[in-house]
Amino acid sequence: MEARVVELEVKAAFQEDLLETLNDIVTRQEQQIDLLQKQLKALYQQMQSQGQGSGNDSNPRHEIPPHY
Repeated sequence: MEARVVELEVKAAFQEDLLETLNDIVTRQEQQIDLLQKQLKALYQQMQSQGQGSGNDSNPRHEIPPHY
């Protein structure tokens, strides 16, 4: 009976450690996602400001590739 209790305590300790590790990973991923969202927003705003200032001439579809 005591061996089963010890085994359950060991399993509980491993599960607690795993839960803490997973929580750290999720927290880190949340921070990375927040940073990526900020960068995407800044890039979008930069593209919007460049598009408004120079008109339709800056549209990449209208540019001739360098090999022509």
